[in-house]
Amino acid sequence: MFSARVKKILPDDTKGLPHQRLLLDVENGSTVLLAHDIKYAPKVPVQVGDVIVVKGEYIWNRKGGVVHWTHRSDTPRHEGGYIEFSGQRYE
Repeated sequence: MFSARVKKILPDDTKGLPHQRLLLDVENGSTVLLAHDIKYAPKVPVQVGDVIVVKGEYIWNRKGGVVHWTHRSDTPRHEGGYIEFSGQRYE
């Protein structure tokens, strides 16, 4: 779980399962891509500059990494996650 500031709102990924995509600035100065599955969880109504709390799965890549699985788990083999924003949890 970590908190981050929304740096940029990207267009939703609509190929395959739909995902809300956000670029986040994290505390160590890195930028990560957040891929929030909007088939399983509602979109988060954020704007650039908003701070969110994220629990999900991080995968490293040369661009800083991607965080996904920010929704309730649809399988017992994987722990679910969430996004908290403005007093509400999106899972």
